[in-house]
Amino acid sequence: MIELKNITKKYADFVAVDNLSISVQKGEIFGFIGPNGAGKTTIIRIMGGILAPTSGTVTVSGIRMDENPEKAKARIGFIPDRPYLYEKLTGMEFLRFTADLYNVDENAFSRKAEEQLKVFSLADWANELIESYSHGMKQRLIMAAALLHDPEVIIVDEPTVGLDPAAVRMLKELLKQLAGEGVTIFMSTHTLKVAEDICDRIGVILKGSLIATGTTEDLKQEADATDADLEQAFLSMTAEGLFEK
Repeated sequence: MIELKNITKKYADFVAVDNLSISVQKGEIFGFIGPNGAGKTTIIRIMGGILAPTSGTVTVSGIRMDENPEKAKARIGFIPDRPYLYEKLTGMEFLRFTADLYNVDENAFSRKAEEQLKVFSLADWANELIESYSHGMKQRLIMAAALLHDPEVIIVDEPTVGLDPAAVRMLKELLKQLAGEGVTIFMSTHTLKVAEDICDRIGVILKGSLIATGTTEDLKQEADATDADLEQAFLSMTAEGLFEK
């Protein structure tokens, strides 16, 4: 459902992403972890069609992003790490705006919007201006908007930022439910416990290169940390000098 093939992104002489390839199957939750500045957000933006790679291809549900970006993006629900919203709209107005962008059927909109607002505990705030929302509420509204058009692929950048423990638990359960329904999920996160709890496979990026990929147990074995948790394995794998680029 998602295929990144030989993705490279350069800024003048600086290589932000170096010949990276990843395939994620239908219904799989793929976690993407790495230190700050490793290239995670660059990859997320390339996958979402916000940023063009210097070379390489992105394919979503069999559609190449460079050949048919509008059709490819229509298959994606994109959840950024920071919610950028029109704060003079109400929550419901923002959902309608988003639904119009994705050509959501008018007859289905009200039902879908009410369902998502309920799922994300925003029903009581549907008609309040977004400027009155807390950061966590804004993040939940972005998530609700991303699911309105029933995307086949969800791309999430730091999904737990600003969420309280109850909302984090709800999000983990929701992502697992969506994956069970066949939705493909690509999730970049610094919250390694979340990755360990819900991801089928995890990729580790360091200095723009994918240095390891596999299940949590695979990564622990590769880092020679079978008795440790994912955090310790990650710290071992990304230690200076352990992997040569």
